[in-house]
Amino acid sequence: MTPDATPADSATRRARTVTNVLQPRNLILAAAPGIGLATAGDWTGIPWGLLAALCAGLIPAGYIQWRVKRGVWGDRHVADRTQRGPIFLVILGSIGTGAALMLLGGAPTGILATMLALWVMTVGLLAVNTVWKISVDAAVASGVVALLAAAHSPWWLVAYALVAAVCWSRVVLTYHTVAQTLAGTALGATTAAAFLFV
Repeated sequence: MTPDATPADSATRRARTVTNVLQPRNLILAAAPGIGLATAGDWTGIPWGLLAALCAGLIPAGYIQWRVKRGVWGDRHVADRTQRGPIFLVILGSIGTGAALMLLGGAPTGILATMLALWVMTVGLLAVNTVWKISVDAAVASGVVALLAAAHSPWWLVAYALVAAVCWSRVVLTYHTVAQTLAGTALGATTAAAFLFV
């Protein structure tokens, strides 16, 4: 810490790093190929996982970045919940398209269920967002960890420590309240739990 830095400055820097590294796009990119592999039982699941990563992670993130570059939003966080509607619609369309391609292509049931869980989670986020700001970052982090636990091993639940870090970072950066991050965490876990019944 530099002589002029305060503990609050240090916490803000750490929170910024956590929220950037563990943002939804990165978590989905890291987890989806592994979920595809686990649900297929062999390497053929990896391309399906990559399709999931494209539709649920890269396309939504690319849309947000495009809007930021055009000056519509200040950054990827889109702090004003009233501006978030178009994001959710793009995510729903992208995930829905990916799920349709999986269905037509005979993808493993598990990776298709993952896409449907993410789609349902997005519907929930959109519904809540109409009246109250909820943490998308917390919801995605929680959903990804729950899906990894269901697809691979319950030991993945220890990664909820990362979900807690995401929630902490969102609160420190004042993007969300504790209640908003807890609501996002609960929504992510609940919608991912549907995977268990596939």
